[in-house]
Amino acid sequence: RSEIWVSMAVSNAFVGCPKLETLLNHHTLSSTSTLQTPLGLIGVPRNNRTRRGLIHRARCELSPSESATISALEQLKNSAPDRYTKERSSIVVIGLSIHTAPVEMREKLAIPEAEWPRAIGELCGLNHIEEAAVLSTCNRMEIYVLALSQHRGVKEVTEWMSKTSGIPVSEICQHRFLLYNKDATQHIFEVSAGLDSLVLGEGQILAQVKQVVKVGQGVNGFGRNISGLFKHAITVGKRVRTETNIAAGAVSVSSAAVELALMKLPESSHASARMLIIGAGKMGKLVIKHLVAKGCNKMVVVNRSEERVTAIREEIPGVEITYRPLDEMLASAAEADVVFTSTASESPLFSKEHVETLPPASPEIGGVRLFVDISVPRNVGSCVNEVETARVYNVDDLKEVVAANKEDRLRKAMEAQTIIAEESNQFEAWRDSLETVPTIKKLRAYAERIRMAELEKCMSKMGDDINKKTTRAVDDLSRGIVNRFLHGPMQHLRCDGSDSRTLSETLENMHALNRMYGLEKDILEEKLKAMTSGQQK
Repeated sequence: RSEIWVSMAVSNAFVGCPKLETLLNHHTLSSTSTLQTPLGLIGVPRNNRTRRGLIHRARCELSPSESATISALEQLKNSAPDRYTKERSSIVVIGLSIHTAPVEMREKLAIPEAEWPRAIGELCGLNHIEEAAVLSTCNRMEIYVLALSQHRGVKEVTEWMSKTSGIPVSEICQHRFLLYNKDATQHIFEVSAGLDSLVLGEGQILAQVKQVVKVGQGVNGFGRNISGLFKHAITVGKRVRTETNIAAGAVSVSSAAVELALMKLPESSHASARMLIIGAGKMGKLVIKHLVAKGCNKMVVVNRSEERVTAIREEIPGVEITYRPLDEMLASAAEADVVFTSTASESPLFSKEHVETLPPASPEIGGVRLFVDISVPRNVGSCVNEVETARVYNVDDLKEVVAANKEDRLRKAMEAQTIIAEESNQFEAWRDSLETVPTIKKLRAYAERIRMAELEKCMSKMGDDINKKTTRAVDDLSRGIVNRFLHGPMQHLRCDGSDSRTLSETLENMHALNRMYGLEKDILEEKLKAMTSGQQK
C-alpha cells in the first residue's frame, strides 16, 4: 500500500510535465519501478534520499523549461503527508438489489454467511481497500468498503465480484449501484429500517444487519469505520421501528410469499388447499407461522431431519404438521396444491422434467400447482413455468403483494427519513471526530520524546550517586509539567461530534497543531506502517 501512496504523490508532482505526466499516470510504483523518462529508463525507488537524488539528476539533465516544471517534485516530501493525511478514506457501497438486478444475477453473486469472513479478507487484500463488510440476502448483495480511492476501489471490488461469480464486469456494471460516504450511510440506515425492502418495514433485514456485525467481530478487515457504520445502522433500525408505526401491518418475505399464494388461489379454497413447505429453517418456519395466521391448520413439511419439524410442531400446538424426509419430496409435491421452497440448496430441487411427471393439482384450485420459491439461489428452475399445470413465483414476484396501503407506507417512510437524516448527521460527526485521534497520539508521543531527552540530560548532570527517591521525584516532576502543558491542547482536540460548531473548531485546532509540531509526517508514516503490516497479514 505504501507503494501506492508514493506513486500517487509522485504522479501529482509530475503534473505539468507532459513527457512524465502521461507515463506516470495510473502507474503504481514498486520499490524498484522502472519508468521511461527523458533520461532514459530509470528506477524510481521509495527511499526518500534516493528519490531526492533522482530529482536532482533530472533537473540537471532536462531542458530549462522541463527543469522549471520538474522542480515541482521538490514538493513531494511535504505534499505527500499534507495531501494524504488530510484526505479521508471514503465509505463506498457497491451493490445489486431486487430493485436493480434480476434474481438470476443475484443468486450467482450471493455469498453464504459462512463465507463472509473469507470475503472480507480477500476484499481487504485489494490495493485500495482498508475495511470491508458483506450484506448478502435473498433481495440484495451489497459490499461496503472503506476505500483509499473511490474510483480505484470500486474498480477493484467490481473485478473481484466478477471473478467470484463468473459474471462479466460489464454486466455487473449495468445492474450495480454505487453510493459514497453520506449517501452510503443513508442507504444502510434505510436498509436497516426496512425502507429499502420489497415489503416496507419488514423486520427480517434488521436481523440480517445484526448478523453482519456478529459475523464480523474479530475478523481482520471489519474495522472501526465499517463496524461503526453497521452498529449505528442497527440503532437506526430499532429507533425507526420504535418511534414510527412502520412495522404495523408490514410483512416479511415469508409473509409476502404466503399472501401471494393466497392471492393466486380461489378464495373458497384457502382453507382446503394442500400446503407443502420444503425446508424447516428460519424462512420455512416463518412460512408455516404465516400460513397458520391465515387459517391453514394442516400442512406437510419436507426437511433433511425431523428434529426441526418436531420443534416447530411443539412451538405451534393445535396445527397438524406432517414430517416427510427429503427423499419423499417429489411424492409429497404430487399430493400438494401449493409448494413453498426455502432451502439453502445451490442447485434446483425441481426441474421441468420433475414437474411434468406430477399429477395435476386439485380441481378446486383449477388444477394448476403453485410453486412459491423464496430461496436464493432458486430451488425451482424457471423452466418449470413451461409446464401447463404449474406456475412458479420467486422473490421478484412478491412485488404484487406490496401494492396496498401506499399512502400509509409513504407517511411512515417520511417519519422514518427524518430519523435517518438525524442519525446520518450524528454518524458523520462521529467519523469526523475520529480524525483527531492520530494527532492526540502523536502529540503525546512528541511531548514524551522531549521529556525523556531533557530528563536524560538532567540526570547526567546530577551524576551517578543520585538516589532512587530523587530520581523518581525528578521523573514525576517532568511528567507533571508535560501533562499540565498538554491539558489545554488535549481538551481542544477532544470532541464527541454532537456539536457541529465545536467539531469544526476541533478540526481547525487539529490542523494547527499538526502544522506547528510537524505531526502530519509522523501520521503518514504510521498509516503506511499499518497498511504494510495489514497487507502482510
